Amino acid sequence: MPKLKSHSGAKKRFRFTAKMKVKYKRAGARHLLAGMSSKRGRFFRKAAYLSGADAKVIQKMLPYG
Repeated sequence: MPKLKSHSGAKKRFRFTAKMKVKYKRAGARHLLAGMSSKRGRFFRKAAYLSGADAKVIQKMLPYG
């Protein structure tokens, strides 16, 4: 069997934890930050995890994750 290709967009955006949860960075923390509250800005620093159904899709895109 030939090797499977990883989705190049997905490998830049997602990482797997030890228990195979899919971790990603939240959107919205790049620009237009002046009007944002400090509390909201701090919230964007935290990592987020995909739900089970979405995680399965990403696991198919990254077969050797």
